[in-house]
Amino acid sequence: MSYTINQLFIGQNASFEKTISESDIQQFCGISGDINPVHVSKLAGQNSVFGQRVAHGILVSGLTSAVLGMQLPGPGTIYLGQEMRFIAPVYIGDTIRAEVEVAEIMLDKNIVKLKTRSINQHNKLVIEGVATVMPPKAD
Repeated sequence: MSYTINQLFIGQNASFEKTISESDIQQFCGISGDINPVHVSKLAGQNSVFGQRVAHGILVSGLTSAVLGMQLPGPGTIYLGQEMRFIAPVYIGDTIRAEVEVAEIMLDKNIVKLKTRSINQHNKLVIEGVATVMPPKAD
């Protein structure tokens, strides 16, 4: 199901949850070309400020895209922009819940701004931001 701009309301929300796996890290390295040692080397991770390997921030933020594109507003949504702040690291095995909440509706432009948050299994905020999208038009 998709929501058009006229079906959205301030405070409307949705979420998606996923556990970050070793396979996710390896596949993202292959897709993005980002093989920064802090993501792929146990030794580099141990010697980093994080104390162990961490997931790519952009990989984790991609979970927000899943919510926007599949739930709220849903299929047909055009992602126009994303502001985000990386607050805490995400480790392999962490379960992340990506949440979005409608914050602003610009009817005349068919544009919506949504608060975005990614939270780990300990209820710790790891990423926060604002997404700007164009919801699908009514058929």
